[in-house]
Amino acid sequence: MMTKSYRINGDMPKPRRSSPHPDALAQISYSVDGCQDTEYADAPPQNESDDIITQIVGHFGIWQLRSVLIIFLCKIPAAWFMACIIFTAPDIHPNEEFTCDTSAYGVAKNCSVSQDQCSVLVAYGDGNFAMRQCQKFNYAEVFYSLIMEFDLVCLCDIFVAWSQYWHLFGMFLGGVVATRLMRVLSPRRVYISGILGLLCCGVCTALVNDFSLHCSFRCLSAVSCSFMMTSGQVILTDITAGKYRQGVLLLYETFWSLGVILLPAIAAGANSWRQIVVGITTLPLLIVLLLPWLPDSPRWQLQRFVSTDDAVDCVMELLLKAASINDRRCKLPHDLAAQLEHLGDRLRAQPPPARWLELWRGHKRAKIHMMATHMALATFLIGHMGLLLNIRSFGRDYLSPNTIVIGLVEILGCLLAMYLTFHHNARKWQWAGALCILGGAIGCLCWFFYDAEMPIALWMFFAAVPKASISCAQAMLLTCMGEAMPAEKRDPFAFSVVTWARVWLLSASFLTVLRELSTALSLSTFCVLAILGGICTCCLRTPLDGHKGQEQEQHYNDIDVGSSGYLGSSCFDLDEMKSKKSAFANTSTGYGRHKHNSGHGKGHGGHKEKADGGQGKTKGKDGKEQQPHELKEEQEKDLNSGFGDYLRTPEAFEMMKLFVFANTIMLIVTMAWPHIKEQFYMLNQWWESWQ
Repeated sequence: MMTKSYRINGDMPKPRRSSPHPDALAQISYSVDGCQDTEYADAPPQNESDDIITQIVGHFGIWQLRSVLIIFLCKIPAAWFMACIIFTAPDIHPNEEFTCDTSAYGVAKNCSVSQDQCSVLVAYGDGNFAMRQCQKFNYAEVFYSLIMEFDLVCLCDIFVAWSQYWHLFGMFLGGVVATRLMRVLSPRRVYISGILGLLCCGVCTALVNDFSLHCSFRCLSAVSCSFMMTSGQVILTDITAGKYRQGVLLLYETFWSLGVILLPAIAAGANSWRQIVVGITTLPLLIVLLLPWLPDSPRWQLQRFVSTDDAVDCVMELLLKAASINDRRCKLPHDLAAQLEHLGDRLRAQPPPARWLELWRGHKRAKIHMMATHMALATFLIGHMGLLLNIRSFGRDYLSPNTIVIGLVEILGCLLAMYLTFHHNARKWQWAGALCILGGAIGCLCWFFYDAEMPIALWMFFAAVPKASISCAQAMLLTCMGEAMPAEKRDPFAFSVVTWARVWLLSASFLTVLRELSTALSLSTFCVLAILGGICTCCLRTPLDGHKGQEQEQHYNDIDVGSSGYLGSSCFDLDEMKSKKSAFANTSTGYGRHKHNSGHGKGHGGHKEKADGGQGKTKGKDGKEQQPHELKEEQEKDLNSGFGDYLRTPEAFEMMKLFVFANTIMLIVTMAWPHIKEQFYMLNQWWESWQ
């Protein structure tokens, strides 16, 4: 009988749920009784580590493909709302498309307007003049842009950067809030709230007549987009497995690029920036129609639902649909409900996520891995957004083709990341880092070809090469950065890296203002960031196999715990800390004189000393018994001298190199940059005078 229970991995199921729901029972009975033996033989082999959910739905199938495509669609409106500023606020030309309205200053013959139409020299009486800023403009009958709507012509780049800043801030804020929300709300509900919020905020963005409100609704729209992308990635990770999961996450960014490619088509027939904003809000309306086919995260339901019975019923219903669509009804067990309950118990019994400080501990390369990953993703995100927004520097007449080219090279970079991950996995970080260094170096060559008459195609070449390399490394980093981490550290590690990178991403919009000084300066700035990110990416390492990184870190963790047992205690006094030589004497970092030794003889000697200490006899270096105060003084000397021994270790040498590198960057940013800027002005003036 199906109601008969038996042991699952040595544990008895809970007696309160001996059989599934009657409707589900009938479906399971039909699917199992009607299954042929050939279907079992033709089914692909499953990994022994796969749980019951993966065994039923498989690593990838028709059901996963349908769900993945629905989630991928959220990337398109996210790209539209981010890059729409390229078409809603294009550059406008003075005298041709706008002129200053001098009616407020009296007779027109008493006013003299500057060439850029932003300043007015007003004559008052005999020989009295005053310089005024133009407050009102007359616009030609052309595309009514965001700049015309709010009279931002004189400070166009600053206000455009300010508007884009609030969108990027919304991306950062939405990622943090979505991560916290998914502790109480399922990923599907967070996704739905994001799509509904995007519809409301998108319409409001197109209707407001105040620039401050416009920035506010752009921020809320970005929060909604971040809700969809964050929750969608959680669902993707949960319903796929194996190499298909890596492939799906690597291709997740391609739909962002597809949105960039489609954006010029929406802007082509628009006569106003409001029409563009309304146009990019239509796709979220279509995604709402597909929400009934959007699945939820089954493991989240088993782990987070308050009622276990409700969680099991929801997951069973989802698995029955998935198994039917994927033609895997043969994989449905007779005791599905009991196994799901057992899986839920195991998920709820998992250790809590690691704290942020614990991410820096572990194997000997943990600190380097943390610093390199944080710096690499920050530079890649800045370059990824900055190079896209920087195409405004290459002229308004070429915005549409340039945007399409940037989108195509982004897709090329994602496909290259997939190739390196699947065919050169052992050295994929070094390949990606080398490509970024090479792409950034090629982009910096624009200074050698810098000329006012340089063709747009050459400018786009210098921008497209680093863009493709950054897209490759960024997709690979977002997908594989946690492969060397144990399970309890992956989520907080990814949250820390992405949040850190999005904080630095806020500067991307203001770096594009450098185009006012020189087009080559703004482009080369993002290329230098690509080079720095490539150097950091080369410092990353790939585990030799799927579990080696976890076993290696667990080995080092065991050494830490065994060598410094007081770390497991939450409180200890100062004397106890000194008697154990604190973190400078006993831990695996190598601080102090008495370091760890792998030989058995010294290890037994250490136990002997401990036993002697237990008898109350403490001997000094000369073999005589020491008084307590003499012992305390010797321990303090040993504690103070331990740092000198640590500085001679290879780990300390690596840390000092990183410190010098970071300190050099800070020195350049804080002190050397003003002098570099002044020298650039001098060279620029000399070059213009020489021409």
